[in-house]
Amino acid sequence: MPALCRDCLHQFDAGRRCRACGSPRVVAHPELFDLSVAHMDCDAFYASVEKRDNPELAHKPVIIGGGRRGVVSTACYVARIRGVRSAMPMFKALQLCPEAVIIKPRMEAYVQASRAIRDLMNDLTPAVQPLSLDEAFLDLSGTARLHGAPPAVMLARLVATMRDQLGLTGSIGLSHNKFLAKVASDLDKPHGFSVIGRADTDAFLRDKPVSLIWGVGAATRAALEQAGIRTFNDLLRWDRGDLTARFGGMGDRLWHLARGQDARRVSAHEPVKSISNETTFHEDTADPDILDGHIWRMAEKVSDRAKARGLAGRVVTLKLKRANHSSLTRRVALRDATQLADVIYRTARALFDQTGNQGPYRLLGCGLSGLCPEAEADLSTDLLDPQSQRRSGAERAADAIRRKFGNDAIMKGRALR
Repeated sequence: MPALCRDCLHQFDAGRRCRACGSPRVVAHPELFDLSVAHMDCDAFYASVEKRDNPELAHKPVIIGGGRRGVVSTACYVARIRGVRSAMPMFKALQLCPEAVIIKPRMEAYVQASRAIRDLMNDLTPAVQPLSLDEAFLDLSGTARLHGAPPAVMLARLVATMRDQLGLTGSIGLSHNKFLAKVASDLDKPHGFSVIGRADTDAFLRDKPVSLIWGVGAATRAALEQAGIRTFNDLLRWDRGDLTARFGGMGDRLWHLARGQDARRVSAHEPVKSISNETTFHEDTADPDILDGHIWRMAEKVSDRAKARGLAGRVVTLKLKRANHSSLTRRVALRDATQLADVIYRTARALFDQTGNQGPYRLLGCGLSGLCPEAEADLSTDLLDPQSQRRSGAERAADAIRRKFGNDAIMKGRALR
């Protein structure tokens, strides 16, 4: 069976340890050197960047997030062992891990690290499709002759270079399509390398829950359970037409994914259609102060991501999900495109006020769409709000201060809610 040492990149027949360097970090699979579609997911990315930049944090539990009334953005694996999870209320996280070091997100540092990783990926293949700052699909089909090595070797070299040059780690999923590559990357974290081949696809999927499919959330899962569908085996019993009739386009997609089929290409030029952020609360809430704090933090994150990509948007969307999983979505088109957190927040907050607070809510989201280059943003003054230009100038000044002195140099009080 083909095997690869992930430390020295030696290729050999299967064994528990590398025959060249003795490392136990070996990946082996019958199709290891025949597969070319991969998903790379950085390990606890935000927390890893913080630990890299501050070695004193190396062995400490680190949580990225807001104040005590905020939520966890992400946590390092030391904190995850204690039960800390993304979107968990900060007070709950601190109950589980009271010695944790809390750090507010430094989006510019994460964007810079993401760009460095992206450059390494682009050296391997032009077919790189980013999903977020810390993950991307890669298609290395036809690159073996160029690099003198099969895709699996180049992917192992990629994460080794990330570790040595950037001080960051990632996990690789390798398969024959995007769906299975993404599934594989979650099988062995952190710093893992997992393979799902064509021959073992059916056996691998058969008893897995349908929640394994990206995009199948609580509401979809509940609808599938009402139809008696909990596992891929259950999906296989359904006729394609019946699934489509009951679940529409999602039903047709489920029929193909149940068989491990995914015809989507890895597209390096797929345009960004929207920028959004959402969180699921550990406990449902209707507290307007807590919800207001979340709206502001989400507006900041959406704004940071838009600024990092040089984009602005003309449509602001607010998404709310109640305890019974019913959803409310409100959106409004702006007169001018924006990338400013202040404008996004005020628009989203106005949309929230229009709903009349029909909570309690279990999920809150904020987004920006109708995207355009940032040069087209905020071109005119709002005559009905004479303070808008002052707030815009203050935000741009705050951005400049953060770039020079760090993300914690200045912040708004509402971010502490």
